[in-house]
Amino acid sequence: MSEWQISRALGQCYDTGHEFKPGQDYYAALVETEDGFERRDFSVEYWLSDKPETYCFWKTRMADEKQKKRLFVSDEMLMAFFERLAEETEPARVNFRFVLTLVLMRKRRLKYDSAENIEDREVWTLRVTGENRMVKVVNPHLAEDQIEQLSAQMGQILQVDL
Repeated sequence: MSEWQISRALGQCYDTGHEFKPGQDYYAALVETEDGFERRDFSVEYWLSDKPETYCFWKTRMADEKQKKRLFVSDEMLMAFFERLAEETEPARVNFRFVLTLVLMRKRRLKYDSAENIEDREVWTLRVTGENRMVKVVNPHLAEDQIEQLSAQMGQILQVDL
């Protein structure tokens, strides 16, 4: 299984090196590299003038070390990331999407409907809650430790506890 080394927020703009102050808004993004996804943070000013090419992104705020962390990633952002991974065939991304599916099922955004074997792969059909549509997800039959590892990586990317 491929591993991605996703860094936490470094507290500065990736391109300008400008340090973020507590409470300052910035954009966090996943950028596709040869080695997989890489997290990069960008100041709002840089983002608005020279928006880089990204796989997905979200606006966030630099935490104040004195305050208790209250990190939140919306279900809509998770669903958007889930949809972006829909056509991926690379095993690491299929695995990542499957773990994201489990998170979205836990959050009751996706509901399991059925499973079928297609070309020697188990494919789940899930209903998108609140919408009249179904989505399909390959079950890569990950071991529990692989699921935990991918969940931890996802939590690092999104800066949340999954």
